[in-house]
Amino acid sequence: MLKNKVYIVTGANGRLGSALTDHLIKNSAKVIMADQNFKFNKTNYPKEHLIFKSDLTKEKNIKKLLAEGKKKYGSIDGVIHCLYPKTKDWGTPAASLNAKSLKENLFKQLGVTILTAQLVINYFLKDKIKGKLILISSIQGVRSPKFNHYKGLNMHSPVEYTAIKSGIISMTKYFAKCYKKNGIAVNCVSPGGIFDGQPKKFIAKYLNECGNKGLLNGEDITGTIIHLLSDAAKHTNGQNIVVDDSWSL
Repeated sequence: MLKNKVYIVTGANGRLGSALTDHLIKNSAKVIMADQNFKFNKTNYPKEHLIFKSDLTKEKNIKKLLAEGKKKYGSIDGVIHCLYPKTKDWGTPAASLNAKSLKENLFKQLGVTILTAQLVINYFLKDKIKGKLILISSIQGVRSPKFNHYKGLNMHSPVEYTAIKSGIISMTKYFAKCYKKNGIAVNCVSPGGIFDGQPKKFIAKYLNECGNKGLLNGEDITGTIIHLLSDAAKHTNGQNIVVDDSWSL
């Protein structure tokens, strides 16, 4: 389905990015894995794939990533932006936010997503590629948090996270509409909560609002992304697809 297609995955070392990378390789795509840190053994991946280690919150490094991908493969068919940089105090309650961290998180998560989209789309336009760009939002960008899930726990749903993820959905539609006549598709996927060692009480409360699984794994999201990259979704543009085991219903 994706044989010999070339895709960049930013945040390739994250829970979603690493699962997506494996899924793309299984579907015979060529993958450019981009992240600042890599925990996996690079020898596990054949040489037809490229590992790009760099801080992708910096414009010069995003440009270098696109240039190296083009140099190795000649062309890039799509980019999946899974990057999720955050400050050490991420998760601070809204009443205790400080301006410095707020500014940094807003830029690195939302600002860098806009910048990445701009640079990727300009690359597609320059090389006349009908490429695909997939952004990652969240159910928190679609619905307000269920605050009762956090009651009695040392956990918070950051207000800036809601703002960032809502913004990503809006910018998806903006870029999709702006460049639809150029054959460039920009879509968004909004996953539900992904398991990351949350407390048992939270997991139980979360599951109670869902269907059968509750918190998801990265593998639960990859099928939707693969579909959006495939020709089966060639007329899908500007959409936000929610994958959340019914949490948002």
